[in-house]
Amino acid sequence: MNFFRGVMGGQAAGPQPSGAETIQKLCDRVASSTLLEDRRDAVRALKSLSKKYRMEVGTQAMDHLINILQTDRSDSEIIGYALDTLYNIICSDEEEEQDENTQKQVDDLGAQFTDHFIQDPEHLTLLLTLLEEFDFHVRWPGVKLLTALLKNQGPQVQGVILVSPMGVSRLMDLLADSREVIRNDGLLLLQQLTKSNAAIQKIVAFENAFERLLDIITEEGSSDGGIVVEDCLLLLLNLLKNNSSNQNFFKEGSYIQRMKPWFEVGDDNSGWSAQKVTNLHLMLQLVRVMVSPVNSPGATASCQKSMYQCGLLQQLCTILMATGVPADILTETINTVSEVIRGSQVNQDYFASVNAPSNPPRPAIVVLLMSMVNERQPFVLRCAVLYCFQCFLYKNQKGQGEIVATLLPSTIDANSISAGQLLCGGLFSADSLSNWCAAVALAHALQDNLTQKEQLLRVQLATSLGKPPVSLLQQCTNILSQGSKVQTRVGLLMLLCTWISNCPIAVTHFLHNQENVPFLTAQISENLGEDERLVQGLCALLLGICIYYNDNSLENYTKEKLKQLIEKRIGKENFVEKLGFITKHELYSRAAQKPQPIFPSPEQMLFDHEFTKLVKELEGQWEAHRRPVTNSWLGLSFTFLLLIVVIGMITKAVHKSSEEEKKEEEVKKTLEQHDNIVTQYKELIREQDAQIQELKEQLSSMTSQNEQMQATMTQQLSQIQQHKDQYNILKLKLGKENQNQGEGSQVNGMQTEELTQLREDVEELRKQNALLQTQLDDKDALINKLRSEASQTAEGSAGGSDGAQLLEELEALRSQLQSQSAELNQVKMERQELLRRAEAGSSNPENDGSMDGAKMAELESRLTTQLTEMERLKAEAKSSTESRAELEQQLASSTSTVAILQTEKAKLETAVQESKKEQDDLLILLSDQDQKIFRLEAEAQRSGRIGTSVEDEDDLDAKDDDEEEEDDDEEED
Repeated sequence: MNFFRGVMGGQAAGPQPSGAETIQKLCDRVASSTLLEDRRDAVRALKSLSKKYRMEVGTQAMDHLINILQTDRSDSEIIGYALDTLYNIICSDEEEEQDENTQKQVDDLGAQFTDHFIQDPEHLTLLLTLLEEFDFHVRWPGVKLLTALLKNQGPQVQGVILVSPMGVSRLMDLLADSREVIRNDGLLLLQQLTKSNAAIQKIVAFENAFERLLDIITEEGSSDGGIVVEDCLLLLLNLLKNNSSNQNFFKEGSYIQRMKPWFEVGDDNSGWSAQKVTNLHLMLQLVRVMVSPVNSPGATASCQKSMYQCGLLQQLCTILMATGVPADILTETINTVSEVIRGSQVNQDYFASVNAPSNPPRPAIVVLLMSMVNERQPFVLRCAVLYCFQCFLYKNQKGQGEIVATLLPSTIDANSISAGQLLCGGLFSADSLSNWCAAVALAHALQDNLTQKEQLLRVQLATSLGKPPVSLLQQCTNILSQGSKVQTRVGLLMLLCTWISNCPIAVTHFLHNQENVPFLTAQISENLGEDERLVQGLCALLLGICIYYNDNSLENYTKEKLKQLIEKRIGKENFVEKLGFITKHELYSRAAQKPQPIFPSPEQMLFDHEFTKLVKELEGQWEAHRRPVTNSWLGLSFTFLLLIVVIGMITKAVHKSSEEEKKEEEVKKTLEQHDNIVTQYKELIREQDAQIQELKEQLSSMTSQNEQMQATMTQQLSQIQQHKDQYNILKLKLGKENQNQGEGSQVNGMQTEELTQLREDVEELRKQNALLQTQLDDKDALINKLRSEASQTAEGSAGGSDGAQLLEELEALRSQLQSQSAELNQVKMERQELLRRAEAGSSNPENDGSMDGAKMAELESRLTTQLTEMERLKAEAKSSTESRAELEQQLASSTSTVAILQTEKAKLETAVQESKKEQDDLLILLSDQDQKIFRLEAEAQRSGRIGTSVEDEDDLDAKDDDEEEEDDDEEED
């Protein structure tokens, strides 16, 4: 200890050692000391000097500190000091208020130390292993050190972590740490880890990162939370941006639905904190990442559908129409809504139905357009509204028709403000930015929609009192000729190019004005300044479109005459040069990159994204026609080839001979004849369809009649067979009567014996019926008993055995009834035979017919009684069957009740086992805590015997650390 007093003490006499000398002595002490306490004190002293003498500590002590991490892992205190020292010499964020040169030197120094540390990948593996330690003084500085390494040399560190076994999983465990400081720094670590590395992003996502981050955001208060929510959102952006796999995983995991509560804004929106604005801004960016136009169309459409179904779009529209929302949040919300509805018909229809909470209510589109054409609104807000309007009309012909309809004379309402009126007002206002935005917005209402291009030709404008109205097309050309600002003219020229493109009727209307073509040729042929070159190029493009889509309906401006006009007044070379001004402009390529209009200043707002696509279509046409082009032309620029396409197609159209025109007329006539023939065939097919339908109805009726006839015929055949049987019986009876006329007495004697036997059989049947009645009564009593038992208890064991016995007895009863029925049928047959014999014997005058008749009557009465008994027995058997069904139902309900009770019993037993297991775990945890407390007390007693005289800022840190350990021990106790 005298060594440290001599080195660090301020009271010793003589010259004081320099910082480098002190650091050298401390390094020697770390390397050579055999006592752990001495090494710990030396590392703590290095930590206190590492901020002031960063270069010296880094160059002399880094290897010794790394060796400490490898050899002294059992002592958490020295490991914590070593990690803190390494962090101080590697991290470049501690210095403040430095000039650029000094800061650059500091950054270079941190990068050099980082390179030295990661030269051996085992050092990073060792650091990842130390992060598994639960001790606060090891884990927290380890997290900070790894974060600093990633900041300085991100790709190299990412590569080592990626190939390290369970490397990313260890870092994901930091989010589950109960100590907020470690969890929060773990978020910063994962932010650096996931930057620009798709492989690590996927691993982190599949380590349940989305679930954990969304839980943290909810726990911290969502948009009202603090800096932790911001860190979570930044990490989510890293995971989802430009990563289609993670985006699909986020959508399939139903995490989009969990974003809706973030945007629940109350009625009182005053006093937004800066942190809330930042959080909500990042949340909106997260929504935009999922529906960005750069994503695949299928994935974007699926996310848009989910956002509408879960109510997220409705919530965003609520913020859009709310009052008191900060301007930057409102702007980002408009951009977010724009991309959520872009290309989705359902979302676009919903947005069209949204009304602002005003009196009277106005559509949200109208309110937004009012902001766009208002020059007092912020520039970024006006750009956002324009983007929202463009996305609303993107692939939405229904919306395009609704916008154009507000300009037509039949739909204009003088008492309300419509979208069309606002666009016309902006188109002709004194503000050039409003002119450009309105022109581009109106061009999007016509994009790829020939019907609306033709409908817009009907729009008439009243320019002043006493003058006739002029068309919208003519008014646009009038403003062009007046020489307004460049931004206004560029916007109008883009509108005209979009309007007349692929619309011959609009071309005819444009050329019908005698002043338009001379104006365009004059603009193209003049030698103007740099600012006017873009206007000249757009005028050349407009004139080329007029030639390409010209239907030669105007005699003075046919394709051939316009071509000759270009050659005489402008010249081919000059025309090509002016066309090249469009694609060579520096703002053209910027506008072609993204659909969203993003401009640093209003003056640079010149090109629209959809207009650049129109120019690219001409490039595609050149690709389709480049085969006929000779090799000498292949080296020319795109603009010249573009002109070749336009002029070449014009030439083909002009040189069309009169014979070809005649052929076209013949083809038209042939087509008309073909249409007439097709119409006749359609009529014939309709008639045949009607006839087929009638025949089908007739066939169905005849089929039913045939079935009825078949049934009738079957009945008649059965009746005929019965008549044949009766005829055969009568025939046999007559033959027997003729043969047995002399044997009457013998027959009568036989009848008497048979009747006696029949009486005995009837008596026996009556006894059997009585016995069956007794059995039925017993069964009824048993059934009543089972019913009473089933109502008193839910257990079905006893009832099941009785029910089974009852079922067996009912089956026996049924068999007896069947045998009884067979015997009755036999008795009936014997009775009929006796009747036939009695009739045969009545012809003999010696028979005692009266006595036989009485016997027969008695026999018939007995048979009737037997039949009545049989019917009663059948009824009782039926009631017994019904009783059996009821008993079976009751048994089934009892069985289900028993199964439910058994299931609940199993659940309770499982819960008891789990609670026992938790109690065992708690006992183990408590025993571990006791052991740890004893170990810490022993170390505290052992460290109390060691003194030090290092009087610097690190003494205070050590004191604070000891106090924190004591607090932790007290909390654990």
